[in-house]
Amino acid sequence: MDVPLWFLVGETLCATWLRYEGTSVADHRSDPSALRFLIGHDLRAARERASLKQAEAAKVLKCSQAKINYLETGKTQQQPDQVAQLLRAYGAEVEHVDRMTSLAARADQGTWWAPFSDVLPNWFKIFVGLEGLAASASTYGSLLLPGQLQTANYAAALLEGNLRVPPMDAPQVVRARMARQRLADDTQPLRFRAIIEEYVLDRLVGGPQVMRAQLQHLLDMTRRDNVELHVMPVGVAVHDGLDGDFLLLDFDEAQSIGYIEYPTGAIYVQDQDQVATYTLSADRLCAAALSVSDSQDVIAARMAALDTRSED
Repeated sequence: MDVPLWFLVGETLCATWLRYEGTSVADHRSDPSALRFLIGHDLRAARERASLKQAEAAKVLKCSQAKINYLETGKTQQQPDQVAQLLRAYGAEVEHVDRMTSLAARADQGTWWAPFSDVLPNWFKIFVGLEGLAASASTYGSLLLPGQLQTANYAAALLEGNLRVPPMDAPQVVRARMARQRLADDTQPLRFRAIIEEYVLDRLVGGPQVMRAQLQHLLDMTRRDNVELHVMPVGVAVHDGLDGDFLLLDFDEAQSIGYIEYPTGAIYVQDQDQVATYTLSADRLCAAALSVSDSQDVIAARMAALDTRSED
């Protein structure tokens, strides 16, 4: 669990640019529960597109309606042959059937975040798994920096005096946050685009020294090809982000998912029309915010101001 969890989780998008072709769900970030979630979502969406009821789908597998419900909610592991039978009955294309059966075959691997399970709330574990499987992410954050861009000291400072994280758990929570970061991954880096409010840069989390190092880290990350950061100027008074923070995850082998977090839980946006609306919002936010180069200049100006303050 991060602190405040709904901010540290924050991560990001902006449309087709985020599609990272040629990669598959990262095996080194395998998570069986997250894979079951994705497969179940796909099975339900395919059934609904075929205008079939769960009772009709049950006839395909010669099982109970409850079994179909468990498969669609990810409460039980979907076997590759079951996935193939159902998707074929739903009229899915051969390539899609092959992709999903491949995912189902990998759903019995270990969970990469197991060493941190004692500090991750149960409701948050699915997100951690999905985040590790995503090819790209996209976020709008209004109050704090996205978790994928945080330094360890910045994250630790956010945990001080937190109501939901005991002091003894704070170091492990920070380690979990750092372990989740994939922007500098040598094998399959996360394609990441974020929009943050300008005043986030002026909130001196941890004090001037910690914030100065955090700003330097932001500049370093924005020089990577897979990272794009936009600062929303204070002068832009009205924009799509006023509806609230959000995050989008894109997968190479499954449908995109929206994610909205609150202090004690989260909402997963799985309806693809709603996901498309959030994608459009992310595009519009990117257009309204500063360019990457101008955002870098704003960050550098904050660093210079902190340097001047330290000299006084």
